[in-house]
Amino acid sequence: MDHPGAKQQAIRLKLGGLPRPFWVLFGGTVVNRLGTMVEPFIGVYLTRAHGMSITAAGLVMAVFGAGSLLSQPLAGWLADRIGRRATLTGGMLTTAVTMVLLGYSTTVPALVCAMFVLGVAVDAYRPASQALVADLVDPLDRPRAYGLLFWAVNLGFSGSMVAGGWLAEAGFSWLFWINALTCAVFGTLVWRAIPEVRQAADAERGGFRDVLRDRLMVGCVLVNLVYMFVYLQAYTTLPLAMADRGLPTSAYGIAMSINGLLIVVFQPLTLGRLSRLDPSRVLATGFAVIGAGFALTACASSAPGYTVTVAVWTVGEIVAAGMASTIVASLAPAHLRGRYAGLYGSAWSAGSLLAPLIGTRLLAADPRLLWLTTGTLGLLAALGQLALAPAVRRRARIEETARSGLS
Repeated sequence: MDHPGAKQQAIRLKLGGLPRPFWVLFGGTVVNRLGTMVEPFIGVYLTRAHGMSITAAGLVMAVFGAGSLLSQPLAGWLADRIGRRATLTGGMLTTAVTMVLLGYSTTVPALVCAMFVLGVAVDAYRPASQALVADLVDPLDRPRAYGLLFWAVNLGFSGSMVAGGWLAEAGFSWLFWINALTCAVFGTLVWRAIPEVRQAADAERGGFRDVLRDRLMVGCVLVNLVYMFVYLQAYTTLPLAMADRGLPTSAYGIAMSINGLLIVVFQPLTLGRLSRLDPSRVLATGFAVIGAGFALTACASSAPGYTVTVAVWTVGEIVAAGMASTIVASLAPAHLRGRYAGLYGSAWSAGSLLAPLIGTRLLAADPRLLWLTTGTLGLLAALGQLALAPAVRRRARIEETARSGLS
């Protein structure tokens, strides 16, 4: 039987030593993700509520990706220039307003405009929050901190997917209003409770040219782009594939809630152990498992079958959680953290653009072709990250040596 003191020590190792503003960010993330209902169901919304074909819906969702692609460098620049807090709050409040406008758009031009603005606004929090954690948290604790934020996302997400699936059947307007409310709450909480930690003198230093000259960083971004194309099929083509099989939106909601539930239950158990391993190798392992899970989707035809494949690639998510952000934080100079995070986030945005654009065409041609392609790309991303691992380790050692010399 475990001694109570041992359990307390284990909890301290997972949760202790992190500053109060981090926990505000953590709590706000949970609230925000509890209301994240629009993005996962946007393809179903466009095809059912507006009568679009799968290909047309893919084009509209690609507009969202184009907005997100612009948002990452913009938000990274703003996070370094005007501060992490202002960027986070502004992005969340703009998202809240745009959600409501999107929910009441009735024409194709209005939908396209709202989707583009939403893409710009909704992902602005990524560079700002990543830079904020790098500012607040000691490098040795960053894998744990980023892992906890990933856990917070899924703690909220596991509930929102089930509720979103049922609410979508009752009426899509519920999704837009709830999503808007939680974004407004998150933005207000950040503004009132998180101080600005960026140094004012750093606002004038450096630019994106400095980031793009870092070949190692560019390599990490390209690997992440390949991975994001794979992963984002879960939110673009997977719900369409399940609907095409005659399954209700609640089936997709339940399958994806398993993703969140497994992460909520099992990821905390891995935080301590995985944070002590080489981040690149851990990340590559996660990529490979995620690719295998998506490849297995080629064999699924029922709600339980799709749920099993979701569970498989969720294991890869648990393994990889927080590792990419840890690598980026170790590569970025302090005064360019927002821009580095913005460039890395551009891979997510480019994936948001390419996943529906290419994925819907592969799905329309042959669902098995889509899932086998994503499985192959997941393996290629893993091999790419392994190839970069020695250079990432060398950079981390240089940073650690420099920090030791200053202390």
